[in-house]
Amino acid sequence: MTPLEISTPALLFPAVSLLFLSYTNRFLHLAALIRHLHRDWLELQDESLREQIENLRKRLKLIRWMQLLGAVSLLLCVTSMVAVMFGVAPLDTISFTAALILMGASLTSLVLEIWCSGGALQILLNRVERD
Repeated sequence: MTPLEISTPALLFPAVSLLFLSYTNRFLHLAALIRHLHRDWLELQDESLREQIENLRKRLKLIRWMQLLGAVSLLLCVTSMVAVMFGVAPLDTISFTAALILMGASLTSLVLEIWCSGGALQILLNRVERD
């Protein structure tokens, strides 16, 4: 196996920062939407609003996992870079491999959250068809 160079784990840094920006924007948008739906629920007690709120609850959990997995991935990249600097060969490769796996899991959570966001729109469309 070829030794890991410090530039290899460093390649994830730009991707992680862009992902965190995207994740944060998704979270802020969801938080505003939840506040709006909560206010509407208190006024109208409409059952479709409850369905939307449940959908948003799932999405919030996924966003939390996206952020957590991405943060741990970044931490493992740093660990890998430090291990490369100090010549700790097994640790550099193991931590970088784990960072890649966790980044993949974070992206999988993103895909699932995007899928759920389509479900929220489906709830609204179903409501329009019933009325």
